[in-house]
Formats: sequence, structure tokens, C-alpha cells
Amino acid sequence: MSKIVDKTGGVQSITFGCRLNTYESEVMERKAAEAGLGDLAGGAILINTCAVTSEAVRQAKQKIRRARKDNPDARIIVTGCAAQTEPDTFADMDEVDLIIGNEDKLHAHSYRALPDFGVNDLERVRVNDIMSVRETALHMIEGMGGRVRAFVQVQNGCDHRCTFCIIPFGRGNSRSVPMGEVVTQIQRLVESGHNEIVITGVDTTSYGGDLPGAPSLGRLVQTILSQVPELPRLRLSSIDSIEVDEPLMEAISSEQRLMPHLHLSIQSGDNMILKRMKRRHLREHTIEFCHKVKELRPDMVFGADLIAGFPTETDLMFENTLKIIDECGLTFIHAFPYSIRAGTPAAKMPQVASKMIKQRAKILRQRAAEQLNRHLESLIGTRQKILVEPDGRGRSEQYIQVENVAGTIGEIVEVKIVGHSGNALIADSLNKLEETDKPAVFEEAGSAGAGF
Repeated sequence: MSKIVDKTGGVQSITFGCRLNTYESEVMERKAAEAGLGDLAGGAILINTCAVTSEAVRQAKQKIRRARKDNPDARIIVTGCAAQTEPDTFADMDEVDLIIGNEDKLHAHSYRALPDFGVNDLERVRVNDIMSVRETALHMIEGMGGRVRAFVQVQNGCDHRCTFCIIPFGRGNSRSVPMGEVVTQIQRLVESGHNEIVITGVDTTSYGGDLPGAPSLGRLVQTILSQVPELPRLRLSSIDSIEVDEPLMEAISSEQRLMPHLHLSIQSGDNMILKRMKRRHLREHTIEFCHKVKELRPDMVFGADLIAGFPTETDLMFENTLKIIDECGLTFIHAFPYSIRAGTPAAKMPQVASKMIKQRAKILRQRAAEQLNRHLESLIGTRQKILVEPDGRGRSEQYIQVENVAGTIGEIVEVKIVGHSGNALIADSLNKLEETDKPAVFEEAGSAGAGF
């Protein structure tokens, strides 16, 4: 995703990859503006890159060339995971003025150091050893999502070494923000009017392992909900189910303010592929986790990341991934075609043909669309609580997009669902029901365990 680049100067960002990158870009814009880059003739354009796939790197290079063509006088600064893992790729581009590493991009001094960009080729690349970073400074929790919801980064980096993943070399080892700092930041956000907070990180469920006493993500969630009772909604970003601890399961079971949507890092439904990926779970672990959570919280829905065409994947192995969609009741699926990343162990394994990878990714996406359609159908006629977003849209507690929503941006309203568009639910036009309808709807919702 990216923001539109224009020719008005100031500090602008173009962001690729994960949600975490998106909200770090907001921090980057503020820090670069503090450093005075917005006052330079032509302004500055920050390219926040992603290293997950080779396609993401290709698109970043393409966007850099377009940004230079559209903004000939701007200073172009490239940062993010791809800049961290392969800085020479961008140093070879004449369009780029400066390359900054993933840690330095969040500090004003990184932009203030060279305001005139009078640098030689060696100085253009400012990428440190990300593995040496141990800081848990407040800048890690500054990212926000505008007036609707706020994203709070509580963790960065990853200590695991999945064979397909380059991200640990872009983000460094796992490091966490102390619980007290997290709670304080969330209190401020709630006081400023945010009704939904999303806890995010690179490997969120590893939270706390590097802190004194090793507090877990579950303890953090329970602490936030108890210390900030005014917060209506707390949401978790992607988690690794094998790392979920008992306090988090307790929160899932008992805390209605913890939203009923979990996005799981599954990657494959085949045990042999999971072992070759060096994942720490088997398909049975994932299935057991989903079933247990549904028992505790019947309105819970699951999303998942799945990779198609990992090296050595046979038709039977791929079928196991397809089957786990139904076995776990996955509703929201992000299907990724496997992409070779130089320097990873998987790059040296026997590769699946490119055409086959694309076909399998297409099948996964088709199954994802079917799953979503069935879930949307099941919600027609129900009553949902919606966080209002711009342009007449909003999000349900299960993080489903809802259209035709009236209300003030950032408030939570109740609507009746009257249909769906295939990708989103459609609310009744007035956000309210006839008086004669209300009792029946509440009884139905209560019997279904919807948690209203």
C-alpha cells in the first residue's frame, strides 16, 4: 500500500508491506519533519520497503523511479526491511539520495544529520547491524492510525529462523516495550478519543521474553484491560498460536473487550512442510488451538497466513493446507505465493515450478473468497457493533468491513446487517431497527453467544 505522492513538498511516505510498516511510516514522517526535511525545496519522500517477497522489492524500485520522475527536486530516502537486508540494491539507483536502516528510520537525528544531502557514495548508505539493537525506546509505540483506531507497537524483531523468512535480518532480534510504558501510551490514546487499540509487533506472542520477569502477551493484555477500563476495544494483530499462554486464553474466554478476531501465522497445513519451514507447530496443534478457542469464545473468527508452493510441496501436501482451512474454520485468509529470498535456507531447497505456485495460490484465494462469502451470509439479519470509519464505512468486532454506516468517525454504533457485497457487510441505511424488531434481535444475538 502507499500514500499518494504529489509535488507540494513537505514530508511524504510511500509504504510497502505489513501494517507495522504502515504505522512506523507515521513515526518516520514526524521525525523527518522535526529534522527540517519538509522545509527543503522539493520536500522529502520516504520509501518504507518490505523484504517479504522479491515482488515487494521490485515494486519498491518501480515506485522509487516514479517518485523521482514526478518529484525531480525531492530528496528520496529509502528505508525499511529491504533497505536493511539488501542496501546495495537501492544504492545502485541514481534516484536515491539516502538509504537508512530499519532502526535509524525512527529517530529524528537520522534525518537531521545530513539536511543538505551533500554526501558521497559511501555516506549514502546508513545501515547498521540490526542484530546488535537492544533498545526498547518509546518510539516503538508511537505509531498511530488516525482518529479511528490506534496501533501500538509493543514488540519488534524475531528470534526464530523460519527457513523462508528474511525478516529477522531486517528487524533484528526480539525486543519488547515494558508494560508500564505500553499502558501509559494506551491511556493517552483513549483519553484523546480512540475507541479501539490494536497491539502489534513483528512476533507479538514472543512479547516480554527479554524483559525483567518475562511478562507474557497474556499478562500484557490482562493488564491493559484492567488498568484502562475506559477502553472499549482491544485487538491483537497477527499471533503465533503455539506461543499463546494461559493468561491470554483466559482473556479470550472472559474479556468481551478483547475483540473476537485472531490472525494466525499458520503458513502450511502439512507437517512435513512445516518441519522444512522450521516452524514450531504441527497441523494438529493449530487445529486443537482453534477448536479450544471456539469453545471458549463461540463468536471468535480466525484469519491466517498461508504460503503456496513452498519448496518440495507436493499435490498431497498442498491438499493438507487446503483441508486445514475447513478444519480450523478459517474465515480470512492471506494467501502468498512462495518467493525465493536470497540467503534463506529455503532458497537452496528443490523449488516448485513457478506456474504451479501461481495455480496453488489462486486456489487458496478462491477458497478464501468462498469462506468469507459463507461467513458474510451467516451474518445477514444480525445486529453488529461497528466502529465508524470515513466514507460511510466501519469495522465490526470481528474486523469485517461494513458499508453504509452512519455516524461520527471513531464512535461505535449498532447496526442491522441487511446484506453483503462479497467483501463487506451492508448495514441498514439509518443504523437503527424498527422498535418492534429490537427484542427478537437481542434474544437471537444472546442465544448465539455473540457477546453483545
